[in-house]
Amino acid sequence: MAKVSPVMLAPPLIFAGLAVLMFLGLQREDPDALPSALEGKSAPAVEITQLGTGATFTDETLRADGVKLVNFWASWCAPCRVEHPQLEALAKSGIEIYGVNYKDKAPNALKFLADLGDPYKSIGADETGRMALNWGVYGVPETYVIDSNGIIVLRFAGPITQRAIEQTILPAIQDAQAGL
Repeated sequence: MAKVSPVMLAPPLIFAGLAVLMFLGLQREDPDALPSALEGKSAPAVEITQLGTGATFTDETLRADGVKLVNFWASWCAPCRVEHPQLEALAKSGIEIYGVNYKDKAPNALKFLADLGDPYKSIGADETGRMALNWGVYGVPETYVIDSNGIIVLRFAGPITQRAIEQTILPAIQDAQAGL
């Protein structure tokens, strides 16, 4: 009987390991959802600078009465353009949205808002990406639903679509309003 070398065993063992990982990954509730260690916890510190002449927001703003959204975005982000009409609609419906402009040039960000409209109650710039890092942002756009106590109820990664509003964002807002 021929002796089996460790080099010959490696490919089948690697394949078996990958197959197990893939199987476990498919067992997740929503394979598209990115996990968030911050859901159910207090929102991290707000670390923004002023963008244009508009008012910025603070930690106290996020802990004030009412449910609010914090939206990380950038002018160079194509999906941010796609979600922008949905943000405008949410703002028109009375939902407070606070914008964090991520690693962007101020003139480009301000032109983006001038061209497409400004859905934000107030806004600031995260020029270094420090705030986004602390919040666990994977990439823009990313939106957080925050309750009246400053607790993150939902982290939504990717562009907000009408379907996302109906199936994910509005239910999270309603849960936050109900104090769940």
